Amino acid sequence: MRRALDEAARAARSGDVPVGAVVLAPDGTVLATGHNEREATGDPTAHAEVLAIRRAAGRLGAWRLTDCTLVVTLEPCTMCAGAIVQSRVDRLVFGALDPKAGAAGSLWDVVRDRRLNHRPEVIHGVLAEECSAQLTTFFRTP
Repeated sequence: MRRALDEAARAARSGDVPVGAVVLAPDGTVLATGHNEREATGDPTAHAEVLAIRRAAGRLGAWRLTDCTLVVTLEPCTMCAGAIVQSRVDRLVFGALDPKAGAAGSLWDVVRDRRLNHRPEVIHGVLAEECSAQLTTFFRTP
């Protein structure tokens, strides 16, 4: 999660909402990282999770991220939750809850919906206070 927090700080420095993500290989090594780049690229899909998943798949040469873990500072939105399910990530670890748009238990629970073909393990609350503080600071800064 510390690596994801570092990625989130990179997003904030470029004017994007500070969300960072890391995809870990089955052995725990870092496969790929990402941070929000919507403002930097003008791409509405440039969320940290989507970028990290794309980069990990590119590095593996396969779209299935079986046995991989996605670590992200903020609970994924519906778009990112869908990408997690579609990429077959086995484990989702996130820090701060997102009661306004979270799709891993707060507002919706897309990643654990039994109607879908894949349901990753979900671990939440990891360094939640630090993840929340980073977001709060960003939105309170003029």
